[in-house]
Amino acid sequence: MTNAPSDASARRAIAPVVCYPNESLPDPNLARLLKARETAHKTGEVLVPPRDARCFEVPAGHFFRITSVDGPQVGDLNLWNLTDLSERFYSGKTRALHGTHVTTGERLWSSFPYMRPMATIMADTLGWYGIDEFGGSVHDVIGTRCDPYTGNLLSGTQYHYCCHSNLTRALADHLDIPLGEAEPMVHDVLNVFMCTGFTRDTGQYFMKASPVRPGDYLEFFAEIDLLGDLSACPGGDCSSEHSSDTAVCHPLLVETFAPADGTLKGWESPATSRYDRTHGR
Repeated sequence: MTNAPSDASARRAIAPVVCYPNESLPDPNLARLLKARETAHKTGEVLVPPRDARCFEVPAGHFFRITSVDGPQVGDLNLWNLTDLSERFYSGKTRALHGTHVTTGERLWSSFPYMRPMATIMADTLGWYGIDEFGGSVHDVIGTRCDPYTGNLLSGTQYHYCCHSNLTRALADHLDIPLGEAEPMVHDVLNVFMCTGFTRDTGQYFMKASPVRPGDYLEFFAEIDLLGDLSACPGGDCSSEHSSDTAVCHPLLVETFAPADGTLKGWESPATSRYDRTHGR
């Protein structure tokens, strides 16, 4: 470790500046969406088995809900534009705009060059959790997804039912394409129900037992036509480990709902970024 300079304390004492003040972000008009949700009717459901993943589709202007049904369970969520899979969820920019964890009224943003809301969080039964004494919170966009490559690097394992592999299999099956074509489309996730943070002393990513219980849910409004892919993580509630068959795991339920006719009259999907893409040329 290098020796601290004489003005080290003064340098550390400089106040931080938020990189992306978000007061000017488009208003999702949550009150209007919640009103439309009151009369929406269920159109389908997908049960995601433990240590596996399933895909689902949600038309623009519809709602979808992810629910813990049998026991504490976290899930890893990928989203794509259903009609153009090159547009996908951008966890890093979502984190930069909203913070390390997301909740009601915040949005999941898409990748460049599209850069628009893909889904708006409508309801979060774990919204009460806040930030705990360890710096942990729920529904993170800081982690990636448990994967066989990191597992192999750290412990030499060949584990096939981590979230990356689960998402890859489900996407390949849904699109009827080879695994090798599906895998590059799998991307960093929204860790639904997962309780995470960074250690104060070493800055390492940590997980702890999720506060989720059966009946808890996270609900979204689809801003564009969506293809979703959800893995029920092999870590279960992520209280001890993942990427193994040790943890107790449970299924997750995805339900979709259509708004009643006229309740979203005049609503349109958000436009893609207005940046001219000339990049200085």
